[in-house]
Amino acid sequence: MGDRKKMKLEKKILCVSCALFFSLSICAAQEASADKTASENQSSSTSEIETVTLTIDSAVDYALKNSRTLKSNDIDLEIKKRASRYSWNVFLPNVQAAGTMSRTNERSPGSPVRFEKEEDRWNTVGTVSASLNLSLAYIWQIRAARAEYEGGKISWEQNQKETVLNIKKLFYGLLVQQESLKIQKATLENARQRMIQAQTNFRNGTIPELSLLKTQVNYENTKPDVDTAEQNLAQQLDTFAFMLGMPVGTKIELEGSIEPNYIEADVEDLLARYGNGDLDIKALQSSINVMKLNLNAINISTWTPSLSVNYGWQPAYIGDKGAFHFYKDLGKDESWYDSGSLSLTLAWNITNMLPFSANRQKAKDLQANISKLEISMETLKENQKLKVKKSVDTLKQAREQIDASGRNISLAQRSYDMTYRSYRSGMTELLDLRDAETQLNQAKLGLLNQKYNYISALMDLEYTLNTDLSSGSAKKEA
Repeated sequence: MGDRKKMKLEKKILCVSCALFFSLSICAAQEASADKTASENQSSSTSEIETVTLTIDSAVDYALKNSRTLKSNDIDLEIKKRASRYSWNVFLPNVQAAGTMSRTNERSPGSPVRFEKEEDRWNTVGTVSASLNLSLAYIWQIRAARAEYEGGKISWEQNQKETVLNIKKLFYGLLVQQESLKIQKATLENARQRMIQAQTNFRNGTIPELSLLKTQVNYENTKPDVDTAEQNLAQQLDTFAFMLGMPVGTKIELEGSIEPNYIEADVEDLLARYGNGDLDIKALQSSINVMKLNLNAINISTWTPSLSVNYGWQPAYIGDKGAFHFYKDLGKDESWYDSGSLSLTLAWNITNMLPFSANRQKAKDLQANISKLEISMETLKENQKLKVKKSVDTLKQAREQIDASGRNISLAQRSYDMTYRSYRSGMTELLDLRDAETQLNQAKLGLLNQKYNYISALMDLEYTLNTDLSSGSAKKEA
């Protein structure tokens, strides 16, 4: 009995084992199939995401070609160009052609004419008229339209250069963010290496558990900062891609370095050589010129007469074939009567000369706006001097800080290396090593920030003066 029970128990165990084996096999096959499908989907989705490598020049080129704002500016410029090109159309006469067939309801009282049939009630009249108004003010209106186009070209150039400036600043800002992330990752790796070394030392009994815990806490505290910085950089790159006009989801890799081109800059010399090239000043001067031309046009139209020329050809059918058959006598002078005329009118609007008239008030408003813009011009020129001085001061300060940061990095690196060796030998606490590493990182980040400040200030200066200072005689090798 005992052997039979034992055999039955072994059979049950064998059956359960087989069932469990088959169940596990099926589950494993399903998981493998799911993993394969997920892997294929992931690789498929990954292949759909485009990765674009951008240099600063390619980023600028892409933005200039795809910026929606710049495309809108192109349309505005085209409108002003067309208005300037065809501004002479004020000298085109107004020409109209018409044909009229009219039916008389009743004959005139006392008229001997009798309506024997329906066609006798109808008359056929043609009209071709041309009118032309001439004024000396048209000359200034044409000049104003051309001046507006020239001002439009200045505004278009401003938008182009402002877009280039913003893209370049963002590009270099992202490079600084990338380098900062590299420093943080290096710090995290150092913390990880110290933790691994501490684990080894603890197992060997050379350090207490407290020292091991400090390295672990330091590593775990550093990880969230790196993750956050990495996520922020990814979001900034997505925003940059959107600003360039790239499809959403495009992955960007930046290729470049933060190395400024140093120049020697003097405020008075820069203003004397390039001060008149400021696009803000040019745009404001263009607006003043347009207003002056419009004011001249109003004054000319007020104090000089205008000439109106009108000519009308109005042939009426008087043939005997009936109004409905006028086409049979086309070209026959005896069947048509011309009631048209030529008139020349010299007109002078006396009301517009009155000082309280709407015309003279409009002229006074234009003159007041011109005076306001001239005051704005003085303010703009003073502001230009202020911006140039500020940029030059920033360049000088950033250059000094870059030199100082270079020396500071060398000292901080030596301090860190010595502290690290002392820490490895057990003569220095972890806190001292972290302080030395923090000082080294601050020195590196300080150098990056000062280089960015120099590049940014130089770009602002070039934009203000509308010139390229980083090449040519103004450039000085670092």
